[in-house]
This record gives sequence, C-alpha cells and structure tokens, in this order.
Amino acid sequence: MAVSYYTKEGLEKLKAELNELKTKGRTDIAKEIAEARDKGDLSENAEYDAAKDAQGLLELKISKLEGVVGNARVIDESTIDTSKVSILSTVKIKNKKNGMMVAYTLVSEEEANLKANKISVKSPFGKGLLGKKIGETAEVKAPAGTMEFEVLDISVSSM
Repeated sequence: MAVSYYTKEGLEKLKAELNELKTKGRTDIAKEIAEARDKGDLSENAEYDAAKDAQGLLELKISKLEGVVGNARVIDESTIDTSKVSILSTVKIKNKKNGMMVAYTLVSEEEANLKANKISVKSPFGKGLLGKKIGETAEVKAPAGTMEFEVLDISVSSM
C-alpha cells in the first residue's frame, strides 16, 4: 500500500473512525449475531446470515483503514514548497474560458470535501493542477471536454 499524506486533523479523524469501528462497531455486530442466534435454527436464519455478512464487511473495512492509517504520514506545513502546486497547497485559479476565479486546497482522497473547497490530489482536477507554477496553465479533462485554468497564486493552507 502506498504512503498517503494527511493534515494532522485528517489523520486524527481516520484514527477516531478506526477506533469507533473496532470498539462500538464490533460490539454492535456481536449483539446482532447473538440476538439472531437466540432465534433458533441457524440453517434457515436470514437475520443470522445478514449479521455474519455485516461482520465480514466491518472487518474488511477495519483492515483497509488499518492499512491506510499504517501508511499515513502527517505533512509539516512549514516544509511545503509554494513555488509549485503540491498536496496541502491552496491554489487560486482562473477559468480561461469564462474568467471565473476560485481557490482550492489539494488534500488526500479521504480528506476531500468540495463544499470546503478541498479537492483530492487524485481527482482529475487535482492531477491537472499538481506541479504547476504561478502563471502556468493547467489542463483538466472533464466530462464536458478539456478545461484550461491559469494558476494565479499558490499558498500554504491554514487548516
């Protein structure tokens, strides 16, 4: 599994979610299985089968999250190079076609939140912006075709 970079806040959220799944999630599933088991014959017990399936899915999610957390690194914002767009950069861009300006912060996939103007470095938009410098044009492949954005400013996000 590849190393992923997070803000301190983003990594804490992942760790909290993992802890919630390991404690409350496992406890809740165990209760469901016990209740279904108490209802009799397991060979024709749909509730028991559903609870066991849910348990399998929970364990899979825990396993994946453990892998993500185990390979996560916190980025020291003071070391971010603002000469080019990188993870945790806040980049102000202008749509070359309509002149509209917007600022986005590039974050890990798990921290992406479009409402907060946080976009994933793995998204088409993030990929198009990564490595660009002020004054350069980023080409973003969208369903409606290729869009061009001029990079106006690059700064370190203050999350």
